[in-house]
Amino acid sequence: MSETSTKPYLLRALYEWCTDNGFTPYIVVAVDAYTRVPMEFVKNGEIVLNISFEATGNLKMDNDLIMFKARFGGVSREIEIPVENVSAIYARENGQGMAFEVKRGEGAGDGQKSSVPNAKVTPAKATPLTAVTPTSSDDPDHGGDEPPPKNGGRPRLTRIK
Repeated sequence: MSETSTKPYLLRALYEWCTDNGFTPYIVVAVDAYTRVPMEFVKNGEIVLNISFEATGNLKMDNDLIMFKARFGGVSREIEIPVENVSAIYARENGQGMAFEVKRGEGAGDGQKSSVPNAKVTPAKATPLTAVTPTSSDDPDHGGDEPPPKNGGRPRLTRIK
């Protein structure tokens, strides 16, 4: 019997921590052929998604797949994300969360399928995140409709090794 990954449990725990503390949970997703997201919001093979209760409908976080409905530009979309493609989860307001190592297989991010579907991700390593205030005004919006945080800018993720 193979051992179950801890990653989906950590994602659910951090989601719950965010909501219990009044924070907005965001996830960073490595997009590939197995990821169903609005491609017009994908930048550099990644998309950042607000997964708060207010932004999603029918959110379901299973051990293998995160599914929900969300509106993008007023249009409702069905979103499906393999848990192995989530590279980070964090609170929008303070940047606290966790990053996961995502190993991209051939074709990941360019719409082509890898010949080995489960070889894309190594979720065993997790990295704590810190918030960094942007220094320039050219910060990409990643498709969010929310105003920037009160401290003056959108939090940025910085991996600490």
